[in-house]
Amino acid sequence: MILGAAAVPEPAAAAAVASGTPSPYTFADGAQGIEGARSTGDAALLKPGETYKSSLPSSGKVNYRLDLDAATNAYVSATAVPSPDSTVSVIDGVKVTVQDAEGNTCSVDNTSFGAARSPHPIAAWGIREISPSKALCQKAGAYYVSVERVDPDGEGFSPDAWDLELVAMTEPPTAKNGPTSAPEVWNSATPQPLQGDAERREGGAGFTRATPLDQGVWQDDIRPGQTLFYEVPVDWGQQISVTAELGSTDTDGPGYTSDALDLALYNPARGDVADVGVGYDGDQKSGSLPPLPPVDHANRYAATAQVSALRFAGSYYLVAHLSEGVADTFGDGPFRMTLRVRVSGQPQGGPEYAGESEPKGVFEVSDQDREAAAEGVTAGDDTAMRALAVGGIGTGSALLVGLGVWTVVARRGTAA
Repeated sequence: MILGAAAVPEPAAAAAVASGTPSPYTFADGAQGIEGARSTGDAALLKPGETYKSSLPSSGKVNYRLDLDAATNAYVSATAVPSPDSTVSVIDGVKVTVQDAEGNTCSVDNTSFGAARSPHPIAAWGIREISPSKALCQKAGAYYVSVERVDPDGEGFSPDAWDLELVAMTEPPTAKNGPTSAPEVWNSATPQPLQGDAERREGGAGFTRATPLDQGVWQDDIRPGQTLFYEVPVDWGQQISVTAELGSTDTDGPGYTSDALDLALYNPARGDVADVGVGYDGDQKSGSLPPLPPVDHANRYAATAQVSALRFAGSYYLVAHLSEGVADTFGDGPFRMTLRVRVSGQPQGGPEYAGESEPKGVFEVSDQDREAAAEGVTAGDDTAMRALAVGGIGTGSALLVGLGVWTVVARRGTAA
């Protein structure tokens, strides 16, 4: 995490608050401002492990640079954040392309807003992967990341610029050679949704504000136009399955919103894995992510992008968005959303890496991650303060609890 001064409200967020619309996204604390260049010759450097704030114009590409060695895998993700009052076309979205200095394309990925045409934060990723089966993009040197809109001239598009959050990550090579093909056999049966009483967990407003969840049944309230973020630790050898439900409303009158509730799953590098859209007519509705294989280092060799994205352990992100069109027929809500999250399989040992990732630990699940998921608070220095804010404990008690947490952390550090 990059620490910095207290955040100043962003223009889009300030406008959202003034209009009563939920703020679309909270950027990472200390995100560095960076300007995308029209030419790769002027592209600014993205450093792995750091987070950046930029802007995406309504048309054309913006370019950034990565300086890479010849051994490390690199990932870069761009989260596009349109303002709440903008409009988008049916297939519009964000597109990320990675090329080497010779103009060879290493990867292309795009993510769209879906049939509901409801603007909300979406992310696409780029990859520079070292592999014996690849001939291109294997050298050390400068690589260029271009970000653009998928359909800037589509029907109903908005000419407004979008905010961008950029994050670059690196994954070291493995110390030993492993499988060079994806597993052919895995349990691909559609899992049964997890049963049981629901527990309330309030979602966050960004990737770095995602609320931790473990296996269980979770409920939250969501309003039209709002996007909520959650993170689920998924270790090597484990499978994640999720069913999303939208509760009924007592609002009179017929109506239907296509893809009213959109639930997307992103991997630890913020790469799109899978999504499901749930239509809504006022009665309770549900939808499930497609069956996904267990997390495996060898999944990267799969022919399908969905399987290839499940290539490392870590925090997988669930991003839920309720279409702003729901308000036209069923009112401003809030609407009750239920997430049935299943993480099956025992954690297994992952590959032995020959080095550290950037940021450190992003492609693993720690005991601290599991504790945070069980408690529903982000692992880190602000855990105690967030718990106190939820519980409404007074200042004096806050100091005592804070001292207690610091003592526990110190003891853990000594024991380690």
